[in-house]
Amino acid sequence: VQLQACGGGSVQTGGCLRLSCAASGRTFSNYGMGWFRQALGKAREFVAAINSSGGTTYYAVSVKGRFTISRDNANKTVYLQMNSLKPEDTAVYYCAAGRTGWAASTLREYGGWGQGTLLTVSS
Repeated sequence: VQLQACGGGSVQTGGCLRLSCAASGRTFSNYGMGWFRQALGKAREFVAAINSSGGTTYYAVSVKGRFTISRDNANKTVYLQMNSLKPEDTAVYYCAAGRTGWAASTLREYGGWGQGTLLTVSS
């Protein structure tokens, strides 16, 4: 699967932004999708996941209530709407395609990765 993420940028604290990730290759509607992020000098961490149908979502505690993951299977795209952004949300954000249809939260459950898009939140 090929994944192309976009939508990153620079925003101020409290701002919002939406990331998009377009997929090609595999049958998009068969697998779960996730967003991860990696801040400078830190390990990549889970942000949000959605199952293949879009009916189940799962969030990291740090973003729950502020971020929303969604998907459009017809257009093979997954989104991450980010509201009430904080400086600690600054990171490179990666979308990933799951190995199954579940909404998974660990790196090993994902087999395809996009190139990453940078979000910078300034105070």
